[in-house]
Amino acid sequence: MYTGNELRDKFLKYFEARGHRILPSASLIPRDDPTLLLTVAGMVPFKPYFQRLIEPPFPRATTAQKCVRTPDLEVVGKTARHHTYFEMLGNFSFGDYFKNEAIPWAWEFITGVLKIPANKLWVTIHPEDDEAKRIWIEKAGVQAERILGDPDNFWAAGPTGPCGPCSEIYVDFGETKGCGKPDCGAGCCDCDRFLEIWNLVFMQYNRDEAGVLTPLPKQNIDTGMGLERIASVMQGVETNFDTDLFRPIIDHVASLAGIQYKENPENDLALKVVSDHVRGVSFMLADGIRPNNEGRGYVLRRILRRAVRYAKFLGIDKPFLEPVFRIIQRDYAQAYPELRENENFILNHLSLEEKNFQATLEQGTQLLQEKVRALIKQGETILSGPDAFYLYETYGFPVELTEEMLKEQGLTVDMITFQTAVEEHRLRAKDQSQQMRAEVESPSLMKKAKLLGVTPFVGYEQVSATARIEGLFVGGEEIQDAGEGEEVMVFLSDTPFYAESGGQVSDVGVLKTSRAEARVLEVKKGVTGTLYHRVQVMTGVFHVGEMVAAEVNGDERQATSRHHSATHLLQSALRTVLGEHVQQAGSLVTPERLRFDFTHFSPLNSDELWAIEDLINEAVFKNMPVQATEMSLKEAKFSGATALFGEKYGETVRVVRMRSLSQELCGGTHVRNTGEIGLVKILSEGGIGSGLRRIEAVAGLEALAYLRTLEEQVMEVAQLLKAQPSDVSRRVNGLAAQVKDLEREIGQLKAKLGKNEAEGLLKRVEEIEGVQVLAAQVHVSDMEGLRQMADLLRAKLKSGVIVLGAVSENKVNLVTVVSPTGLRGLHAGQIIKAVAKITGGSGGGRPDMAQAGGKDPGKLGEAIDHVPTILREFLRK
Repeated sequence: MYTGNELRDKFLKYFEARGHRILPSASLIPRDDPTLLLTVAGMVPFKPYFQRLIEPPFPRATTAQKCVRTPDLEVVGKTARHHTYFEMLGNFSFGDYFKNEAIPWAWEFITGVLKIPANKLWVTIHPEDDEAKRIWIEKAGVQAERILGDPDNFWAAGPTGPCGPCSEIYVDFGETKGCGKPDCGAGCCDCDRFLEIWNLVFMQYNRDEAGVLTPLPKQNIDTGMGLERIASVMQGVETNFDTDLFRPIIDHVASLAGIQYKENPENDLALKVVSDHVRGVSFMLADGIRPNNEGRGYVLRRILRRAVRYAKFLGIDKPFLEPVFRIIQRDYAQAYPELRENENFILNHLSLEEKNFQATLEQGTQLLQEKVRALIKQGETILSGPDAFYLYETYGFPVELTEEMLKEQGLTVDMITFQTAVEEHRLRAKDQSQQMRAEVESPSLMKKAKLLGVTPFVGYEQVSATARIEGLFVGGEEIQDAGEGEEVMVFLSDTPFYAESGGQVSDVGVLKTSRAEARVLEVKKGVTGTLYHRVQVMTGVFHVGEMVAAEVNGDERQATSRHHSATHLLQSALRTVLGEHVQQAGSLVTPERLRFDFTHFSPLNSDELWAIEDLINEAVFKNMPVQATEMSLKEAKFSGATALFGEKYGETVRVVRMRSLSQELCGGTHVRNTGEIGLVKILSEGGIGSGLRRIEAVAGLEALAYLRTLEEQVMEVAQLLKAQPSDVSRRVNGLAAQVKDLEREIGQLKAKLGKNEAEGLLKRVEEIEGVQVLAAQVHVSDMEGLRQMADLLRAKLKSGVIVLGAVSENKVNLVTVVSPTGLRGLHAGQIIKAVAKITGGSGGGRPDMAQAGGKDPGKLGEAIDHVPTILREFLRK
């Protein structure tokens, strides 16, 4: 029997011995692929190679790839094989070998290395793939009767592009596991007799927009074998959850709950869900994904909160995520060191998310149950979208969790109205302008970019260069000339313009010839490494093939460089003052300012901010050299250079060093020495999400401008106070104290007036159906004053109903009191709802007291006059 770790190792070494390069798993965050939120298959990191957008640096590769899929989240734990996180073992050929090698190697590994008997295996092929069938029989030695045709055995990345037939290998567990149907065979969906363990995809065609298949000039291999599946086969267990990849996690969760696995089916489901979900969340956090309400962060939060809910079902009320993570870390960190390297980040987010959700889970569940009882009482089965959105917005309930909890009671959510309620929350900011995105996705532009390859960047050494125009595009279509007024995408032979990257905005400047000039508006980097210059032609005409002077705006470049170097000093200062747990979570570097997002779990006080600011400026005054060096990634890590968490780097990296104070992997532009940065001033610090903080700051001339603005404001206040600038603080504090005293005095006078008005109102009490009723429009400034008057009248009236209304800031405020609670079956919330409706408003509240708002002040008098009629209707029910 092989462990999961041994199986992973055997697979990789088997293919390494056959000329494949073993690559570490790519991040769960897909790189340069906006079509995917998460890495869902082993081939995802290699899509640019398969599509030939980038020339593969090696012909063969093998990986154990981390993957996350969530479409079947609700069935995790209910089946033997479904998971959120899983590992895909794969071998890949980029135009090198094909079926003649891939098929025999797969069969040899399964039967020769893993020793699975051939008589327990079945193979499926596409019915028209005679070549694969011949190779399975002649080269792999598979018996013809064990090869089955399946028309679904055809893989495509999309409606157009690379595609081809595939072959699948199945393990047969015998007739006792079958469904007994005559057509039961490999791929049967009605039983667990056959388990697919390996899929071999033969990318041999290109499908055009008309659906026509043409052979690819270079054929590719993409295979995938689920580690969890093959582990279940090799360890002789019925489900993936019974393998050593899961059992230690499950057993630990069971011990926390004080139960035993496989004693109660409902408990077993919860144990599987918790174990699967915490494993998935741990790997997502390890790759730098942060819980939030958008995109992959939402997926992470949804999985984590589902785990917490199922743990609660098991009776686990105390924090449990950290001890479960420790088991995952212990068993997986050797293969995935990021679980250890990013431990603080993982634990901080697990703790914070668990704490936050535990605090609201009980309240949210209680509210949902109230809604359920109301639905059942009314004979309805659908929870409204706005109600589901309220649970999401107020209690952090993912709508999928609400759906799942309702489904357990035979109810559903109105998803159409839910989507309407959250439409504005679905909008995502786009990094690129509409034109830039349209052009970058243009097939003709992509073809040109692939042909040109990486654009040499010469801007580290100089801010101007002579370059040749290699291509001009408008609206995604290639042109030969661009004239005055046109906005054009330009490819250059080389460039001094820095392309937007790593949080630093792109350079701007001009392109010139003797007869033409264009403004460079922005520069982006494509997946091929080609730089796209978006320019506005100001005068003359530019032609493909001509030489141009490319000139960066030196002042803006220098200002941007000052802010970028200041950002490095800021990160160093943060780690010194707050601790080594601080990690960069994002940044923006512009000529005007810098913005730095980082991990920390509490607001910074003024002492901490001043200490950080002092450290930065001390480094500036030391005028230290800023040195940039290229080295291997291994050398950079060994030297202690800081890398951006979650970022994947190439084999050669650029390290920016400021003596021993700061050493970071960075491709941005910087000053030559820290003295060029000038004064650095922090503008603001605040929270931007769970466990995330943001600092904004300015450096150099921008810092000077900021301080001058502050000085002008102080001088203006000093003139208003007729005081010296040094005396402004004392004078303002004195005025604030005076204002506070006056507000207190005004409040006391209002209370006295309110008391007098209340005593006068008691004379207007009337009796309706044996109940004392006071309905009146009063003069108070806000809802708080209205509630205070209602309390005063309740104390005087003892028993009865009070309805008060007032107009404040052109809006209607209403308060209703029923005293004592339950008087004659009256409910304050129901009364106020009926009264508020007349003013175009709504409201509600407790049986004894409720408040509401209205939109039409002109209707308030009518609403107050209508109170007796409303009460008679309630009293006669």
